[in-house]
Amino acid sequence: MNVSRETRARLEVYAALLRKWNPAINLVAKSTLPDLWQRHFEDSAQLLDLCPQDTTTWCDLGSGGGFPGMVVAIIARDTHPQLRVTLVESDQRKATFLRAVARDTAAEVAVCTERAERLAPQGADVVSARALAPLPLLLGYIFRHLKPGGAAFLPKGANADMELEEALATWRFEVQKTPSKTDPQAVILTIGDLTRAG
Repeated sequence: MNVSRETRARLEVYAALLRKWNPAINLVAKSTLPDLWQRHFEDSAQLLDLCPQDTTTWCDLGSGGGFPGMVVAIIARDTHPQLRVTLVESDQRKATFLRAVARDTAAEVAVCTERAERLAPQGADVVSARALAPLPLLLGYIFRHLKPGGAAFLPKGANADMELEEALATWRFEVQKTPSKTDPQAVILTIGDLTRAG
């Protein structure tokens, strides 16, 4: 990742906290820890490349261990200093972990311990979610929290086309596919102009 020394140091702090907390609360699959930088950090960072420079609000749904939202917030200190990131995580223990990372890395984030469908609408410029729900269900959460004219950035695996087809039964949207830089099987879906079908 092409980041400053200071950002790299903050990400190192994050990585150390993740390894320390993971055995107790299973933030990421244990098998992915040896490849933490590519599988989680670089995979998350590439979403920020899609983000317009003037974006001010980003809402990450189902943040879990902080991917992609916490990584975005840490890197954005250098690249998008006006960006404010909200992490939505209903699991109290994971939310506590996210607050610990925010404190130790000085990340500009708000952590909401609430389910995405119950949280007050956020009106965010960008909504992201990684491995939270199948697309037809996920789009309902995104619709609740995305402001008109905003965009959702959604990492998806090999079944992305099937999920898009299923989502079109209940939703209308514009979609762009960007190949993932970290997984040849994966894409990032950029979804805008989201409305309910019919």
